[in-house]
Amino acid sequence: MQTAVATFPPLVENAQVADPVRRFLEYVLNKREQGNPVVGVYCGYAPVEMIRAMGAVPVSLCAASQRTVPAAEAVLPANLCPMIKSSFGFIQTNSCFFFASSDAVIGETTCDGKKKMFELIAHLKPTFIMDLPQLPDDSAVLDRWRESVLKLQYFLEKTLQTSLAADRLEAEIRETNRKNRLMGRFFAYLTCRPIPVSWREIYNVITLEHVANSVEFQDLIEKISSSIDQRIALGQCFGTFSSPRVLVSGCPVGGDACKVLQIIEEAGGVIVALEACSGMKNYFIRIEENSGDPLRAVAESTLSIPCSCMTPNRRRLDLLDKMITRFQPDAVIDVVLHACHAYNVESYKIRNHIQDRHGLPCLKIETDYSDGDIEQIRTRVEALFESLETRK
Repeated sequence: MQTAVATFPPLVENAQVADPVRRFLEYVLNKREQGNPVVGVYCGYAPVEMIRAMGAVPVSLCAASQRTVPAAEAVLPANLCPMIKSSFGFIQTNSCFFFASSDAVIGETTCDGKKKMFELIAHLKPTFIMDLPQLPDDSAVLDRWRESVLKLQYFLEKTLQTSLAADRLEAEIRETNRKNRLMGRFFAYLTCRPIPVSWREIYNVITLEHVANSVEFQDLIEKISSSIDQRIALGQCFGTFSSPRVLVSGCPVGGDACKVLQIIEEAGGVIVALEACSGMKNYFIRIEENSGDPLRAVAESTLSIPCSCMTPNRRRLDLLDKMITRFQPDAVIDVVLHACHAYNVESYKIRNHIQDRHGLPCLKIETDYSDGDIEQIRTRVEALFESLETRK
């Protein structure tokens, strides 16, 4: 059986699964050449179904590189969240192609640092800040959020010189649901022991989902499934039956923060689930179809995202319960970016819930995008895996 860092032929030949970022760049460029506007977003609360229904292309803006942090620190506090500093640094250095290509930018009130950063960049692009309610159990919260989504509609219609038709929005709702079901089919392979896909491939497939319609994506998933089935038949898996299975939770993990995922793999572990919003979380959501009010259906689906900015955040505990039951991890590693106070405080509740309800160890790692703590993280992950051996 292969080690956790084994490499195999790509899941799909000529499908650019190994280089999804390049594929996404080509996709955006082609769309712009065809006259489609581009809308930059920073968070999963932005209703991408509405953006697509207007004929625009939603793109996630650059936000996960240590390279742009020094430029940001010339303006922003050094002890601010690295994601905010990196985002601002990309704009300061004019090095985010997606921001430069955007005809409009959507922000949201998920944290104070991001809100103030949006003030510093709002003069550069037409910018709309969505007022996100953060008391999900309040009986009137959905109405308030729908109103914010409706205001976004008016902003985009004016900025992009277009209009939103209810039937187009309904079609995009069905499109999202179809693609989420296809992602669920791919995620089913993560329940295998040993696991036949790597964490990089999970991220790559997630990226490719953004550049294909549901028909194209179904064809891609068919080919990927065939490749994975062939791997399983040949015994080509990542790790062994005894490799520690890890669920990674917490802040969005991408770009330079992927060092944590790399260390887990190098230490002999295998990643079977990514709870962060940059991973699998949003694909478990289904939007109500044929509701008679597609705008409200989209608002309700995005509001259900269990970000740590919500209080109380019982939905995140419920999601973790479902993911642990389905993917059967041996441990949870909760990744918290420096100065992300909401996720940092919530980590205490997450750890207690995982330990008390599931009997699993939960390791909290606080980090940023630099590489100065790599060996410290490695030591802690290796110690976690050694403790799992003693539990057997």
